[in-house]
Amino acid sequence: MMAAQAGAAANTLAAYRRDLTLASAALDGGLSTADGAALERLADGWGDLSKATVARKAAALRRFFGYLVDDGDRADDPSSALPRPGTTRALPRTLDHADVDRLFAAIDARLARDPVLPPDLRLAALFELLYGSGLRATELVSLPRNAIHPDRPFLILKGKGGRERLVPISDRARAAVAAWRAHVALDRLFLFPSGATHISRVRLFQLVRALATEAGIAPDRISPHVLRHAFATHLLEGGADLRALQTMLGHADIATTEIYTHVDSLRLVELVNERHPLVDALRKRA
Repeated sequence: MMAAQAGAAANTLAAYRRDLTLASAALDGGLSTADGAALERLADGWGDLSKATVARKAAALRRFFGYLVDDGDRADDPSSALPRPGTTRALPRTLDHADVDRLFAAIDARLARDPVLPPDLRLAALFELLYGSGLRATELVSLPRNAIHPDRPFLILKGKGGRERLVPISDRARAAVAAWRAHVALDRLFLFPSGATHISRVRLFQLVRALATEAGIAPDRISPHVLRHAFATHLLEGGADLRALQTMLGHADIATTEIYTHVDSLRLVELVNERHPLVDALRKRA
């Protein structure tokens, strides 16, 4: 049902499966027949978990019991016994413009070698699409070989939840992809092949962190998703419309996109604290 009706992504399905499997084990296989008291005891074991984790586990169980009721397998829904922890959305980690410049300077140094190595061309294409188009890691690694056309500055992508969206592709990204695609065999299905399919999200994560180290950026500050956040944050700083940003990121709810306004607000506060004329006056007094 989650896959066919809700259009849930593979990672979401895996998370639901994991949470339900753990809950079933904790209840000795009696999850589908559990009552409210049993669910309260189950939730008592979540005391050391973060609010976000508890909220996710409870949401998975509510969806499960809702499905049982809708399908006629249960007459009652005991999930009201599950906790509803208030969760605060953390501000996304991002990179400043200087960090991004260092990353692309490291890539340019690789591309300046003679001869240029195919892995470096692949790395350039990956980074141009991550930072230049805000693609999710799964969306990026699973791109078909011919998804990006040299004469079309966008692609139509089916992303999270099965939702289609228009993704802008810059001239730089199209050129980087064209240079890399020349090294991808015509019979390969994916733009970034590996073995019988495509490179994994884990491999992408490793490539991103390796380049960060090369560029003098602490590896724990960066990931493919951080580059997606940088794409959004820097567009917003440059005056992008929030609705347009929502479309480009593929967010179902604009509330998810609005988190970037908080990031931008923090930047403005820092700007005032560092650059306002009164700051100089206070420093002189000190």
